[in-house]
Amino acid sequence: MRSKTLWTLAGFMALVAVGVAWATPGSGVSTTILSGPVTLGDVDLKSKSDGHKAMIKTWGDSDVYIVQNKIAPGGHTGWHSHPGISFVTVKSGTATEYHSDDPTTPNTYPAGTGFVEEAGGVYIIRNEGTVDLELVAFQLLPQGAVRRIDQPAP
Repeated sequence: MRSKTLWTLAGFMALVAVGVAWATPGSGVSTTILSGPVTLGDVDLKSKSDGHKAMIKTWGDSDVYIVQNKIAPGGHTGWHSHPGISFVTVKSGTATEYHSDDPTTPNTYPAGTGFVEEAGGVYIIRNEGTVDLELVAFQLLPQGAVRRIDQPAP
């Protein structure tokens, strides 16, 4: 019985090692958590004005983060996902984002614009420019979930 347990443990460790080997960590990126995690209970908010409507609804507790990423020219975030929604603003430089379901088509966002990363989607953000890229994100995640999950390259 002990031999079977050791083999099971060895197999599990091998899978973990393979998962780590397939992960694509970032390069030339520094991350600063400006705030969080801050726990929020259920949220049910609505806003309506001329030409604009917004609605945010959550069930269960959430963790909120405000995160700053700085990416040097030629750097990238590595392929990753988040268990919740990330609202990303581009403070300086130009972000080039790729999605795992179409990894050769760039989506570019210059300073003063932004984009949203859906929960579970797999992305990489590259700085293909010549100046530092600075991103500030608001993340709304399930309480207790890891903030970022490294993913293998597609």
